[in-house]
Amino acid sequence: MAGAASRAVNIEDLRQGARRRLPRIVFDYIDGGAEAEVTLRENCRAFEAVTFRPRLAVQTPPSDLRTSVLGLQVSLPFLFAPVGSSRMFYARGEEVAARVAGAAGTVYILSTLSGCRLEDVRKATSGHAWYQVYLCGGREVASRGIGRARDAGFSALVVTIDTPVAGMRERDFRNGMKELLTRRPWAMLPFVGQFVARPRWLAQFLADGGLMSFPNVVLPEGPMPYADVGAALEQSTVTWRDLEWIRDAWRGPIVVKGIHTGEDARRAVDAGASALVVSNHGGRQLDGVSPTLRVLPEVLSAVNGRVEVLLDGGIRRGSDVVKALCLGARAVLIGRAYAYGLGAGGGPGVARAVEILRGDIGRTLKLLGCASVGDLNRSYIDAPAEWFTHAWAPRRTTGLDDVAHESPAAASSP
Repeated sequence: MAGAASRAVNIEDLRQGARRRLPRIVFDYIDGGAEAEVTLRENCRAFEAVTFRPRLAVQTPPSDLRTSVLGLQVSLPFLFAPVGSSRMFYARGEEVAARVAGAAGTVYILSTLSGCRLEDVRKATSGHAWYQVYLCGGREVASRGIGRARDAGFSALVVTIDTPVAGMRERDFRNGMKELLTRRPWAMLPFVGQFVARPRWLAQFLADGGLMSFPNVVLPEGPMPYADVGAALEQSTVTWRDLEWIRDAWRGPIVVKGIHTGEDARRAVDAGASALVVSNHGGRQLDGVSPTLRVLPEVLSAVNGRVEVLLDGGIRRGSDVVKALCLGARAVLIGRAYAYGLGAGGGPGVARAVEILRGDIGRTLKLLGCASVGDLNRSYIDAPAEWFTHAWAPRRTTGLDDVAHESPAAASSP
């Protein structure tokens, strides 16, 4: 399958490769979204509403794809987004993807809910790595994970704020995820066929250790079992109050991920964020919210250049990356695009995803008559006027929102 992945022409080819190699429950975990999957689809469709305005009959030098994020020089204007449970897609999946990201000269962001130890992932990449944190297990457990990440050499902390509870991902329920996590043989029996139908994946999965725990969430009794994810997220909601102790524990750049309104963007900056990620969790949390590209201008207007703004959601082509940069994003995060490659063919599949996007971006720049991603701006695109007419203004608050939504991690802290 690695050979087939290397022949992929676009990210959709890698998606189909992942569909062929992975059991349905694993593929749909990557591919699916919340509820009716409206936001999942709209994240991609939003890019169709933006059209290019090329400069023709101009000569441009070889395309320069380099940019900087939080002062780090990266070779590509896209970073690897945190994707939980990547070890289900391919053996040692987080380490495999991190190694490719480093070789490509970009940043790998590791999810707290990783199947590999954060120290091993950091060693696997020759490039920069960031650590994405959930407060699973409460403040004390999260603080230990943050300290491990700092000691291992992760250079930024990504705090995800849009998971007070796991979204209703209907594909997971239909495929037997609930039964699988019980680890009761009789409950799992109706769903065994999808694993037996993928014997190569199954053999590799079992050789790699089978259904993993989360070694970066170390509870008093040991690493958090995989079955506890939903409950752990619901008990570890991040609030603005938490950012204070997280900032003190980390003592480095903090990126707040999950921003979707001007109000939250402004508040994150006021709380000390060094950068923001406009994100709706790839359409996997609250269905029916606007696509991220649509709300990017509102967020940019709200922060008014005080911090860097990144974007994820719906990136499937290099031209999508270029459109986001034209609208003002410093860089984008790719999640599914590389996860499809990982699922289709491991390291070679991830490398092919990077190669596809790199080629797309360079070609798009040439066709636009633009020499560098640093030169991109709104003059190279047309976008719906209503995206820029949202009158953002901070709303008055009663001061009760933090109290009403105080996280268990904050409430139980010493």
